[in-house]
Amino acid sequence: MNKKSKSYIFSKRFLDISVAIFALIVLSPVFLCVSILYLFGENRGPIFYQQTRIGFEHRKFKIYKFRSMVVGADARLTENPELYAKFVANGYKLPTSEDPRITSLGAFLRKTSIDELPQFINILKGDMSIIGPRPVVEKELVEYGDEVDTFLSVRPGAMGLWQASGRSNIQYPERAQLELDYAKNANIWFDFRIIFMTIQAIFKKVGAM
Repeated sequence: MNKKSKSYIFSKRFLDISVAIFALIVLSPVFLCVSILYLFGENRGPIFYQQTRIGFEHRKFKIYKFRSMVVGADARLTENPELYAKFVANGYKLPTSEDPRITSLGAFLRKTSIDELPQFINILKGDMSIIGPRPVVEKELVEYGDEVDTFLSVRPGAMGLWQASGRSNIQYPERAQLELDYAKNANIWFDFRIIFMTIQAIFKKVGAM
């Protein structure tokens, strides 16, 4: 694992805060529109979905997303052994087209990645960074074996090498290797390269679920 320089850590955090504040201001109309749809539309219920993830140095935090599933989706998943087994076998995800928990609005939010926008709040709080390994739930840490500490040696990110390389098209253990490659080699130029790769992947809809 390479030791991160103080200048890199400072510049990365400064960039995270600056981008998060700018994004939350510019995207405020999107937040307002989605909120109205959840408050008054057919998908009434909580606007945000919160889930406990494992972050930098094993710290737990609540990740924020626009809710894309029915209320009580987590319980519905664990109560269905067949669905849960498929969820685990598919890298702790289900294709949108096969996931009965996802609402019609949620499918649109996921396809356009709008559901991820509230993570700018996590970035501003310091839970996450713009670039880093995707934060996982505790049960996924087993996929990183004896390199869990390396995986958690950097802040998790809204964008990362795994997403830029193919997102849901890439499953464990290849996903773990990509995330570990970033944690071991993180630097400012690597971050900018991942941003460019992620933008390409989004426009090409590579691995979108």
